[in-house]
Amino acid sequence: MTDQADGIIGRRTMLKGAVAGAALSAPGAALAADGMADVKKAIAAGHDAAVKRLQDWIRLPSIAAENRGYPEGAEHMKQLALDAGFQHAEIVPSKGKPGVFATLDAGAKKTLGIYFMYDVKQFDPAEWEHPPLEAKLIDKPGFGKVVMGRGAVNQKGPQATFLAALHAMKAAGRKLPVNLVLVAEGEEEIVSPNFHEIVTAPQVAPALRKTVGVIIPTGWQSPATGGVTLALGAKGAVEFELTVSGEKWGRGPKGDIHSSEKARVDSPPWRLVAALATLVTPDGNTVTIDGIQDKVRPLSARERELILLNARANSEETAKKALGVSRWIDDMSWEESLLRLAQVPTVNIQGLVSGYMGPGGKTVLPGKATAKIEMRLVPDMTKDDTLAKLRAHLDKRGFTDVEVNVSGGYGPTETAETSALIRAELATCERLGVPATITPRMAGSWPGVIFTGPPLGLPAGQFGFGHGSGAHAPNEYFVIESSNPKVMGMDAAAFGFVDFLYQVAATA
Repeated sequence: MTDQADGIIGRRTMLKGAVAGAALSAPGAALAADGMADVKKAIAAGHDAAVKRLQDWIRLPSIAAENRGYPEGAEHMKQLALDAGFQHAEIVPSKGKPGVFATLDAGAKKTLGIYFMYDVKQFDPAEWEHPPLEAKLIDKPGFGKVVMGRGAVNQKGPQATFLAALHAMKAAGRKLPVNLVLVAEGEEEIVSPNFHEIVTAPQVAPALRKTVGVIIPTGWQSPATGGVTLALGAKGAVEFELTVSGEKWGRGPKGDIHSSEKARVDSPPWRLVAALATLVTPDGNTVTIDGIQDKVRPLSARERELILLNARANSEETAKKALGVSRWIDDMSWEESLLRLAQVPTVNIQGLVSGYMGPGGKTVLPGKATAKIEMRLVPDMTKDDTLAKLRAHLDKRGFTDVEVNVSGGYGPTETAETSALIRAELATCERLGVPATITPRMAGSWPGVIFTGPPLGLPAGQFGFGHGSGAHAPNEYFVIESSNPKVMGMDAAAFGFVDFLYQVAATA
């Protein structure tokens, strides 16, 4: 599967035919004058090993929600760091799943923080075209050779690509232009309930304070344009369950009873439905929890400008196709949908569980009902304030018995557009010929606020090239060898990380 040395700037790169030229010329950048030919050769030579490294990682899942793959996941993550050249790596315990902390001292003037997650989402094998832990290489029309498996793009594919860059630098005998501090967690997919404990550990926080910022590797190039959207922040998230039980309520049955009794016995499921209905408008699209809207900071003029620039640079048709939707709420325009995506908090029902859902009917009146909920938070909302308002809102309406069981969460994250980290990301895109736009915040969430908030106050964001899709869904994939001339394959994306490290070193 490995190409010749020049292949990395040929078939696998194919980014408008410009990646090689941009990297070789690199005017005013910190790349070596020879265009890093030895590193490109090392990336090509290490291609098969890099792909196998990713496949092996996918085949070893860590799923926090199912308590699956621990402590093996952390131990594997630690070894991945050591193999990539980190001189020190250790497992950091927490009240939940452990983290991994690693350092690479290259003797450089600057240090960059790297965030990894070694856990993945749950999966139902019956929904997949290929077994989700097989990590099978397949040909995907319009994309090329991809690896399919749980965690392929979220986040093991991009992270393995970053590790491939480090392996190549080591193989080429080159010191990195920056030192690295790596922090990995195993609970991101359950909203990072203990990550703050790992980051603030006495050996971790001082190392992170020395960094110029923190990135999470990504692979989100648009198949339509080859472009990337650089996020200055992300929404926060709080995940919890709302439960109504006859036992706690004091009404309704303590356990399931015959449904004929509904004529004279209260129903916990209907009470849960009534409680849920108070949290949002009838269409479910606007949060009505008392006081929540008071904490929502309006978009600034610059934030609106960036969003509208993104609307022009990206395709509404492509976005709708990827999501499997035909219209936005209220039939709003593309521009309006992007503005709303950035500025609106949400209450989402992930699932409702009560009674019997098997074949046929069971004619029971359930004694308990639970809704799995997540809320997305925008500036200036916080996790603690949001949960306090939720509790007060329910209590005010007589739902004092409704249990709120929080599993994890954190607030939104923000990084200045003028920060050296964002400027280095933009400069790398420009030098490699990758169209780039900036968005104030992405709609998804990651625990970046633990870096950007007190006490660290660091810039943080996502960065990387390549492409994948299907996060949290069946048939998740990551492109290994791209047939799309606008999207990088794994090798070219690995060189993009090398380029980025040099740009970080050169950016004042």
